[in-house]
Amino acid sequence: MSKNFVIFILIILLTIASALVVWPGGPNIFSREIKMHLGLDLQGGVQLIYEIQSDKLKDKDPKQAQEETVDLISRRVNRLGVSEPQIQSTKIQDKFGVIVELPGVNDIAVAKETIGKTAQLKFFELGGDDQLNDTDLTGADVKRATAGTDQDAAGFNATSPIIYLEFTNEGAKKFQAITKRNIGKPIITMLDNEVINQATVKDEIAGGKAQIEGIATLKEAKETAKLINEGALPAPIELVQESQVGATLGQDAIEKSIVAGLLGLILVGIFMVTYYKALGLAAVYALFLYALITTALFKIIPVTLTLAGIAGFIFSIGAAVDANILIFERYKEELGKGLEKTQALENGFRRSWPSIRDSNIASLITAGILFYMSTGVVKGFAVTLAIGIAVSMFSSITVSRNILRFFIKNK
Repeated sequence: MSKNFVIFILIILLTIASALVVWPGGPNIFSREIKMHLGLDLQGGVQLIYEIQSDKLKDKDPKQAQEETVDLISRRVNRLGVSEPQIQSTKIQDKFGVIVELPGVNDIAVAKETIGKTAQLKFFELGGDDQLNDTDLTGADVKRATAGTDQDAAGFNATSPIIYLEFTNEGAKKFQAITKRNIGKPIITMLDNEVINQATVKDEIAGGKAQIEGIATLKEAKETAKLINEGALPAPIELVQESQVGATLGQDAIEKSIVAGLLGLILVGIFMVTYYKALGLAAVYALFLYALITTALFKIIPVTLTLAGIAGFIFSIGAAVDANILIFERYKEELGKGLEKTQALENGFRRSWPSIRDSNIASLITAGILFYMSTGVVKGFAVTLAIGIAVSMFSSITVSRNILRFFIKNK
């Protein structure tokens, strides 16, 4: 069995494997669902724009506060189970803001409630006139919050939800001092200006551990514990704009993009077959495999596909066929020198490779710059463009070359 035949069979198997992944409802890999992830403009969903109230910052730099807000909102959005959310910094005139895009979200009220919580955990003690006095113990002093139950307190057939708090070393010292001076008096715990616990101190508490009782349900206890663990927003945020993208618009965009992509592939294929005859057929197959592999990678990685991402994919079709044109023209030149077809083929690939390599490396560098120096939809364009270029190098050099080697040498 010749080497060319083995490689040809491997190319066929790669085609089948890619087609199985691309096919709707294709196989799961390592128990992970393989599907196409669509962005907000294709799937529909919610876009929220928040403005950070920088005037309420203490000594923190507004830019640093913006970065912390983006990170915190990202962790909160992950709890919503949103597929491929986009959270990024922005400027609203001269103020700092955050853009939150949630593809596939229908309950906008729940999203806004989860994202907008300030999660300011504070501990208060009573003053002389029964006034609440703010202590210096806050959520920042909490190392870990865990939701659990206390069956002894609730009775044999019930459970009482509790949040167990573990303070940092500094927080433990603060809590011990607070309990020491408030024996026989209550300590009030508030989250976002709402009382969630009020307990009378019996003894001085050392060791850096406390608990919050009186919570209605275990679910509420878990949600509160998560908010405490995530921490407080560095400053309150104000929702200045919200918009909902309908699924109809996304479906229409998908259909038109698919038509555009298929039309581009078909027209390029017709040109290659018309101009290069049998060579063109090999290029068409390589182009077909290129489309399958690229789409399969979008699903496996996964890549969040947006309109800009589809544009990058379609744009890379040109790069996929450009390499074949360089190879075929060089092949025709070698044939004109009177060389045998097999030798002309090898010379054509070898001598066109430096041009193909340098051109694609330059394109990959451009895609890398776009990815790291931009945000939002431009990043999606850069990702799909880079993947398309990388796959096009494989399809034009490896696939086309070995298909032609197999048929020309066998002939």
